[in-house]
Amino acid sequence: MQITVLQHADTEHPGSLRQFLIEDGHEMQAINLHRGDALPLLDEVEVLWAMGGPMDVWQEDQFPWLAEEKRFIRAAVAERGLPFLGVCLGHQLLADALGGKVGKGGTEVGVLPVSYTEAGMDSLFFDGIEGPIPVLQWHGAEVQTPPEGARILATSPACAVQALQWGPRALGLQFHVEIEPDTVREWLQIPEYAKALHEALGSGGATQLEADAAAGMAAMNAVAERIYINWLQAMTQAEMR
Repeated sequence: MQITVLQHADTEHPGSLRQFLIEDGHEMQAINLHRGDALPLLDEVEVLWAMGGPMDVWQEDQFPWLAEEKRFIRAAVAERGLPFLGVCLGHQLLADALGGKVGKGGTEVGVLPVSYTEAGMDSLFFDGIEGPIPVLQWHGAEVQTPPEGARILATSPACAVQALQWGPRALGLQFHVEIEPDTVREWLQIPEYAKALHEALGSGGATQLEADAAAGMAAMNAVAERIYINWLQAMTQAEMR
């Protein structure tokens, strides 16, 4: 199948998930909205992913394409029932597009644990993954009110909605587990991310975050692969109904 990936920064791509797609013989079409790429026709989309980025969902005046993107996500998920995976900004866009509320939260940066809710412990999306799970956090906005019908699957002390499910085939993750060896270094080149890191961790924060990410990378990538497998299974089960 072909995965249509909505991207909002050159370095915010599916990361380690790309290798899983290659191994399974799937294709990836990247739509770089921050570079002016046009959204595809919805009839041409089989599966939709939305990745992270330095902008916020409410910055439509500064990034006019955000409004169109949210309409596109709503049509894909709520009207067409397409499989969806949203990470960080993509998770927030899913919530906003479906009628939830996203706003400023406490800046959360670092390799930190995320715990399952009761719904998360029963969710297929986290099947076979023992919690709490180590993840990379790097955000200052959060889902404050989930959309109607959503199930909150994971949480942390700093952010109540770390993962949500809407319907049988749409998953949003506030956190990152798809990191690669150059992820922290590349994201530090994004001014908004560098500023958030300094505010949260101080002058030595970059060195510490790189070290923590390297130490936790194998565990996070294992979680990423399992979430990917579970997401495929959820997609298949929904198609059979």
